[in-house]
Amino acid sequence: MEPIPETDAALAELERYGDLELRQDLESLVSSAEEQVPGLVGVSLALLTEGLVLTYVASDHRTAALDAVQYVDGGPCVDAVERDRFFTTDVEAVLDESRWQLFAQATAAAGIRSTLSMPIRREGVVTGGVNLYGARADTFRGRAEALARLFGAWAPGAVANADLSFASRLEAVRGPEHLREQACVDQAIGLLVSARGLEPDAAEQRLHNAAARAGVAVPVVARALLAAFTGEH
Repeated sequence: MEPIPETDAALAELERYGDLELRQDLESLVSSAEEQVPGLVGVSLALLTEGLVLTYVASDHRTAALDAVQYVDGGPCVDAVERDRFFTTDVEAVLDESRWQLFAQATAAAGIRSTLSMPIRREGVVTGGVNLYGARADTFRGRAEALARLFGAWAPGAVANADLSFASRLEAVRGPEHLREQACVDQAIGLLVSARGLEPDAAEQRLHNAAARAGVAVPVVARALLAAFTGEH
C-alpha cells in the first residue's frame, strides 16, 4: 500500500522542515494494519489540526476520494470523530438507509464492501479519526479492537508533532486543473445544487474544502461524486 501522490508530496514537504520520522511511522503503521487485516485496501488517518480534519494516508485515489465524499455530504469517519464512537459499515446494508447514502453509493461504485471508522483519543480527548476500507463485507469482523489499539498507540505522538497548516495543504492539493477536467467538476457542482439545494458557489466551495481535507485534487472528488450519483465506475 502506497501513499497517494498528494500525501507523498506533503510528506516530502514536511521532511524539508526536519520531520524525518513521519513517513517511516506511517509506512510501519499501514504495513502492520495490512498484516492484521487481509482484504484491507485503503487506510486514511485524519488528525484534528486547527479544528480541521486532514487525511494523511490512503491507498489510492479512489479511497482518498471516498474520504472527500464524506466531507461533502457526511459519512462514518466524520461521525466517528464528532460522536467519539466506532462505526463499522457493510455497504449493502448502508445503501438501504438514508444516512450516509451518498457515501454508501460512492463506496459501492469504487468496489469497497465495508468500512471501519473510529476516533483517536489523546488523554481522553478526541484528536482525530481513522478510516479503513475493505474489499469484503467481513473484512473488519472481529478486528476493530486490535486496530483501535494499533492506531491509538501511534496517533498521539503524530498529533503532537504534526505541523501542517490547512492553508498550505489547500494550496498543495488544488494544483493546476486541466480544462478537460473542469466539465466533470461543473457536473458535480450541478448535482450538489440539485440534490442538496446548495447555491453554486457554496457547492463549489464544499468540493474544494473536501478535496483539501482528504488530500486529493478537486477533479478526483468530482469523479467520485459523479460515480455515487450515477452508479458508474
